[in-house]
Amino acid sequence: MAAERGARLRVTALLILVGVAITVYAVDQVSKHVVVTTLAEGEIVQVLGDVLHWQFVRNPGAAFSFASGMTWVFTILAAGVITFIIWFAGRIRSIAWALVFGLLLGGVLGNLTDRLFREPGFGIGHVIDFISTPWMLPAIYNVADIAIVSSMILFMILTIRGIGLDGSRPARDGGAEAAEPAVDPGREARGGGAPAELARES
Repeated sequence: MAAERGARLRVTALLILVGVAITVYAVDQVSKHVVVTTLAEGEIVQVLGDVLHWQFVRNPGAAFSFASGMTWVFTILAAGVITFIIWFAGRIRSIAWALVFGLLLGGVLGNLTDRLFREPGFGIGHVIDFISTPWMLPAIYNVADIAIVSSMILFMILTIRGIGLDGSRPARDGGAEAAEPAVDPGREARGGGAPAELARES
């Protein structure tokens, strides 16, 4: 039974990971396509006043426009991250951890696609950024960046809470196991178990 339950949890976690990754990747790529086909580079569109802008830029660096000019490095790192997640996915039994790696995989795939297939060339393509929130961050970012950062935040929360890849939590004093009454072997040997109690009551 335990093996079957573990197998079901693994399949569920894997489906969630893949589903989240595909969703993030699709939303990221569709939103970038819309931006590239409808906005001029550098154009700013106010969506919610000064709270949210669309601003089309091409970013040669990492998330949030950091480390510009190191595109090849991030392309290699992204490929390494994707390889690791694919290799590691089979060990996950937790929905929360599946969400972490699904967000990370979808986000990394989204930006890696840009670096591989967008101008100026294969492996050094510029990532499409368009989300601007000047009141919160001075950088411009995209859906993939949001997914990556969200996965890191969730990763830290799960790590701090001590939740394992199988969904287990650290044991606490006075928990369910501690609350269970201990069995007196001597009592059972004397016939003082549940059948004897029922016999006295009858």
